[in-house]
Amino acid sequence: MDFLSSISYYIHTLVANVTEAFTQSPIFAIEVFLYATIGGLLPALIWLWFWMHENHDHHEPKQTIWLTFIVGMATVFLVYPFQRLAARFIGEETPGWNTFFIWALFEEVVKYLAAWIIALRLKYTIFDEPIDAFVYLMTAALGFSAMENTLFLIGPLLQGETVTTIITGNLRFMGANLLHVASSGVLSLCIAFTYFKPVWLQRVSIWGGIIAATVVHTIFNLLIILVSETNKEMIFVAFSYVWLTLIILILALEKVKKIKEF
Repeated sequence: MDFLSSISYYIHTLVANVTEAFTQSPIFAIEVFLYATIGGLLPALIWLWFWMHENHDHHEPKQTIWLTFIVGMATVFLVYPFQRLAARFIGEETPGWNTFFIWALFEEVVKYLAAWIIALRLKYTIFDEPIDAFVYLMTAALGFSAMENTLFLIGPLLQGETVTTIITGNLRFMGANLLHVASSGVLSLCIAFTYFKPVWLQRVSIWGGIIAATVVHTIFNLLIILVSETNKEMIFVAFSYVWLTLIILILALEKVKKIKEF
């Protein structure tokens, strides 16, 4: 069974298990969705609260923040078909770095689009200062991560694997949520530092930022593969990589806050 077939099999199994759960015990199925939604949303909302209070003194419109978060969640369902097509086109039984790079590229693009559709296209109104690039990209990234979290938790909960669910939730709280913030944060820096620059340079910077964010994302995914396949201790390296990226990001954001037009 190739990797694409494995993904399709997982999705098919998940859908079948959900259908069976609703048929046999609707109350249990509803409880599973409730717990998965709470487990998926809560970590992302905690990080959203942290970043909003840690890195930004100017309060953005709440309705714009929530809409960006929701659109970020919805993009999960947009990105999967493209990832699936990419895997089919590449045709590798075991995905290599190029497959992970393309998958990460799709995710970084749709997170950017979620932030752009709601806020970043409205420059000088909603997007009225450089630091806003991080605020809205971070919000879209956490929305994306929240939906990913929820989908990852449904399977173990349906199987009654409480321990697996707790472990998965903790790992995603510490890893995946922050990875999405870190990678989108890299893109936000590229946008912020060219906020007052010529339009052509802004566009070049956006694409350069997307590529840089994709590289950050891909490296983490490859480190996680090493954890699962060879050395469990590599998880320390993977998480240290994310935290180091975030520390650099936080330091850079202090510079972003001081950017002025003149």
